[in-house]
Amino acid sequence: MNILASVRAAATRRACAPSHRTLSSLAHVSRWSALPLVQRGASYSTVVDYFAPAEAANRARWMEAAVAQDSKHAPVLLDSSQDSPGGSSSSSAPPSSSSSSSGDNPDNTDTPPPPPPDAPPHPSTSISRQSIPEVYPQVLALPIARRPLFPGFYKAVVVRNPQVVAAIKDMMKRGQPYLGAFLLKDEQADSDVITDVNSVHDVGVFAQITSVFAANSGPGGKEDDKEEGLTAVLYPHRRIKITDLVKAGGQQPSTVAVENVEEKPVTVTKEQLPTPPPSPTPAESELSPEEVAKLHPTPLQTSFLQNYDISIVNIENLVTQPYNKDDQYIRAFMSEIVSVFKDIAQLNPLFRDQITNFSINQVASNVFDEPDKLADFAAAVSTGEVRELQDVLESLAVEDRLRKALLVLKKELINAQLQSKLSRDVDSKIAKRQREYYLMEQLKGIKKELGMESDGKDKLIEKFKERAASLKMPEPVKKVFDEELNKLMHLEPAASEANVTRNYLDWLTQIPWGQHSPENYSISHAKQVLNEDHYGLKDVKERILEFLAVGKLRGTVQGKIICLAGPPGVGKTSIGKSIARALNRQFFRFSVGGLTDVAEIKGHRRTYVGALPGKIIQALKRVGTENPLVLIDEVDKIGRGINGDPASALLEMLDPEQNNAFLDHYMDVPVDLSRVLFVCTANVLDTIPAPLLDRMEVLEVSGYVSEEKAVIADKYLGPQAKEASGLKNADVTLDPASVDVLIKYYCRESGVRNLKKHIDKIYRKAALKIVQDLGEDAFPEAKALPEHPTDAQGHEKTVESQDAPSNEPSAPETGTPKVERVDTTATEEPRKTVTTEDRKPLNVPESVHVRITPDNLKEYVGPPIYHKDRMYTRPPPPGVSTGLGYLGNGSGAVMPVEATTMPGKGNLQLTGKLGEVIRESAQIALSWTKAHAFELGITKSEDEQFLADRDIHVHMPEGSIGKEGPSAGTALLSAFVSLGTKTQISPDIAMTGEISLVGQVLPVGGLKEKILAAHRAGIKTILAPDANRADIEENVPESVKTGIHFVYVEDVKEVLHEVFKDTPIAERWKDTLPL
Repeated sequence: MNILASVRAAATRRACAPSHRTLSSLAHVSRWSALPLVQRGASYSTVVDYFAPAEAANRARWMEAAVAQDSKHAPVLLDSSQDSPGGSSSSSAPPSSSSSSSGDNPDNTDTPPPPPPDAPPHPSTSISRQSIPEVYPQVLALPIARRPLFPGFYKAVVVRNPQVVAAIKDMMKRGQPYLGAFLLKDEQADSDVITDVNSVHDVGVFAQITSVFAANSGPGGKEDDKEEGLTAVLYPHRRIKITDLVKAGGQQPSTVAVENVEEKPVTVTKEQLPTPPPSPTPAESELSPEEVAKLHPTPLQTSFLQNYDISIVNIENLVTQPYNKDDQYIRAFMSEIVSVFKDIAQLNPLFRDQITNFSINQVASNVFDEPDKLADFAAAVSTGEVRELQDVLESLAVEDRLRKALLVLKKELINAQLQSKLSRDVDSKIAKRQREYYLMEQLKGIKKELGMESDGKDKLIEKFKERAASLKMPEPVKKVFDEELNKLMHLEPAASEANVTRNYLDWLTQIPWGQHSPENYSISHAKQVLNEDHYGLKDVKERILEFLAVGKLRGTVQGKIICLAGPPGVGKTSIGKSIARALNRQFFRFSVGGLTDVAEIKGHRRTYVGALPGKIIQALKRVGTENPLVLIDEVDKIGRGINGDPASALLEMLDPEQNNAFLDHYMDVPVDLSRVLFVCTANVLDTIPAPLLDRMEVLEVSGYVSEEKAVIADKYLGPQAKEASGLKNADVTLDPASVDVLIKYYCRESGVRNLKKHIDKIYRKAALKIVQDLGEDAFPEAKALPEHPTDAQGHEKTVESQDAPSNEPSAPETGTPKVERVDTTATEEPRKTVTTEDRKPLNVPESVHVRITPDNLKEYVGPPIYHKDRMYTRPPPPGVSTGLGYLGNGSGAVMPVEATTMPGKGNLQLTGKLGEVIRESAQIALSWTKAHAFELGITKSEDEQFLADRDIHVHMPEGSIGKEGPSAGTALLSAFVSLGTKTQISPDIAMTGEISLVGQVLPVGGLKEKILAAHRAGIKTILAPDANRADIEENVPESVKTGIHFVYVEDVKEVLHEVFKDTPIAERWKDTLPL
C-alpha cells in the first residue's frame, strides 16, 4: 500500500468536511516534506493521527513498509537524484525540478512548495542526511538573473560555468548542498560568478540544492562528457546578507592535488551536527586547504571550495523583526492581499493552482498566523518589476513587507483584468461571428425546406427594376437592360460573370436617362453672377449671354464646345464654375493634361478585371443630370502613348453632330451628350490637333492690364486674403499705391495668381506682426483638456473604473479598514488630448492699426523683382533699337536689339538664346539692308558691297531667357540701318512686326501684352503692322493707349522714315528712298 496515497486520501476526506482546521492540518504535509529523513518518523505519526484516525491501527504495518522501502535507497548519485527537503528518491525528483528542468518556469515566478513525494517517511532509526544548519557563515555565491528567490519557494536555475558546475557536484558528493543566491543588479547580465560585490544585491537567500541534472539531457538522461551546463533546483530557507566577498569569481584557483575518495553512506543520530566554525579571512582564502587546515583546528565546511574558480562570500542571517500578528494594520494588509488573491484567482487559472498549493503546504493552522510567509508568497507569484521584488525580499519589518507585496500584487491584478478584458473581447467577437454564421446557415436551410430560398439576388434585381422604372431609357438601352437583367437572374451568385453583370447594371441604371436640371435663362441673373465672380473677361461673358438668349428664344439649348485660351492665372478654370452657376447647371471638371490612355475617355471593355466607364460617363453618374457643364482642363497638354491617342478619342465626344450617340467601350450603348455644355481650357492653341481645334469655338482670354489687376485686388483678392488671415474685422489697410507697386515691380504676369500670393503674404505678415507686438497674453490660448479625465464627482478615473466591465469580479467587502490607495497611473498608456469643439476666432483690439504703404512694403514682400522697365533711358549708340516681345507667362516685355561690327569676312553672329525663326528674321533684315545699302546712304555706289570685310554681331540682352518669333524683324532692320548710317535711334520709339524679304511688314500677335509693357516702360511711339490696327483699337484698353502715339506701317520704308525722322539721313531718303 502506497503511504503517500493513504495520506492524500485521508487529507481529501478531511478537506471535504467543513472545518476551520483544514488549512492548518494540510500544512503538516508541507512540514513533513521539508524535514530530513532522520526527523520524519515522529512528524509522520502526527500527520497520520490527524488525517487518518481510522488507519491508526495499521500504523505499525506502515512503519515496516517504510523501513523496507528505505533500505532500497542508494547513496547520493550525481545527476540522477540528490537529497532535498522533500526527501525525493532517485526515481522521483521534486515536482518543481521536473517542471523547471529547462530554467525558469513559464510565468517567471517561484514555484510553491510541492506536496510530499510518493515515498514513505523514514523512521527515526533510518539512515539520513544532516539537518539544515542554522549557522553557515561562508557559502558559494551564485548570482541570479531577472528576479530574486524567496524563502520556501522552489526555483530551477541553469549553471553554465564549468568551475561552478564542478563545485556544485563536489558539494553534492560531500553532503553540503548549500549556497547563497543573490540577484544581479544589471537585468541584462547573466553570469555564474560574482566579480564585484557591487554587481549584486547584498540581500539574498540561503538555498539548498535539492536535485541536479545535466541541462542538455534532462533529469533522466545520462551524463555526457561534453556537458555544457547543469540544472539545479534550489529551495531557499532564509534571508541572508553579504558581509564580505571572500573570493571573487574569475581568479585562478590554487593548484592542490585532491584525492578522490568514494562517498559511503553515513549513519547519524538525531542530534544536530556541530555548528561550523567561522569562515576564513580573505588572506586565508588564498592558501591551500592544507595550510588553512593548519591555521584552523576545526575543519571548515567550505575549505574544499578554494580549489575552484568560484565566488565565495561571508554571510549573516537576517531575522524578521518581531511583530504582533493581531496588529490591525498587519491584519488589514493581509485581508487586502487575500482579497486580491481571490480576484486574481477568478481571472487567472494558474494563480488558482498556485494559491491552492500554498494553502495545502501552509504550516500554520491559519493563514493570518504567518503574515511574513504570505508576503513572500505574494511576491513570489507576481510578475512585478525586479526592483520592487527585491524590496520585498530586503524588507525585515512585516508591515513594510506586506505593504510592498500588496503594491506588486495590485499591479498583477490590473494586468490580469486587462488580459481578461482583451480575452473576453476577442472571444465575444469570435463567438458573435460563429453565431451569425451558424444562424445564417440555419436560415438558409429553413428557407430551402420551405421553398423560400433567397441569396439576396431577388432584392438586387428588384432594386435595378425600381431604378429603371424612374428613368426614361431609350428603346435600345431598355432592350439591353432587359437582356442583362435576365442573364443575372439565371447566374449563380458565386459565378464571376454575375459580378460583372451586376456592376454593369449598376452603372446602366445610374446614368440619368431623360433627367436634366431646369436651366435659368435670365440674362440679368447671368450678368450678376458672372460679374460677382470675375472682373473683365468681356468676350467670355458675352458669349454666355448669347448662349442664354438663343436658349430663351428656342425654349431649349444644344450643347456647345467652347475653348478658353489664355495665359495661366487669368481665371479660365474658375470662370467655368461661374458659368455653371449662372446657368443653374451641375458642374464637373476633369483634367486631361498628360493623359495617354484612350480608356480614360472611352472606358475599358467589360472583359477586363476592374473595368470602368470613361470620364464622361462617370461625370453623368456623379452629377445626375443629362445637361451638366463639363470642364475639360489643360486640353493643350494631352499626351499620346502606346495605349492610343486620347485627343482623337475626344473628337467623337466634342463633335456636336456625333455626340448625340456617344458610344462608351464599357457601356456599349449610345449615350446622348448633345445637351452637355463642354468648356475646354488651354494656354496655347499650337499644340491642339487641328481636327480637335476645328470642333471648338475658341475664345481668347488675354491677360489683365494694370488697372484691371488693381480692381481685382481691391474687390476680390484683398478681402479674401484678409478674411483668410483672421483680420476680417481688424483695421489693416493695404494702400492702392502699394497695390500699384506690387503690380509694377513684383507681379508683371498677365494673370493674377502671383498677385494673389503676394497679397496673402502681406496679410499673413500683418497677422504675425500684430500677435508679436501685442504679446501672447492679448490672445490667450484655449484651455487644454485634462491629462486624466475625471468623473462627475471630480475624481480621477483609474484603469479599473474605465476599462473594467460591470460584471468584473471584485473583492467582497470585509469591513477591514482601507489601508492605502495604490497608484496605478504608471501602468496606464498615455492618452491623446482630443476635442470635438471648434475653436472660436479671436478679435483684434480696436486700438490696433496697420497700414501697408509703398514705404514699408519691403518689410512684407521683400525687395522688388523687377528693377527697371527698359535698359536705355538716354539715346543709345548707333546700332541699338527697341523691340517688343511676348513672354511665355502671358506678359509683355521691352527688348532692346544691339548690333555692332568688327573686321571679318561678312559673317552674321547672333547671341542671346535666339530661336530658329528669329535667326531667320535677322538674316532677312541684313539681306534687305545690303540690297538697299546705296539708297540708304551706307555705300557710296551701287557696286560697293556693304560689310564685305566686316562681321556683324547681333545680341538681345537677358541671354538666359529664350527668344523666338518673327515679330522682331522691324527692330532688327532698324538696328542694321542705324549701325550702317551711324545714326542714333530714340529710346522712346518701340516697334514690332514681321518683315518679308521685299520689305513688307506683316501682322503679329500679343499686341495687348506688348503695348502694356511699352506703356509701363514709358514708350511714347509704337510702330505696329497696319494689319493689327483693328486688334489694337478693339482689344487694348484706352487707359493703356493713353500717352502713346501709334504708327501703323505696311512697308519697311515707312518704318525707317518714322524711326529716323528729323535726322539728316531722313532728308536724303526723300529722294533715294521715297515712300
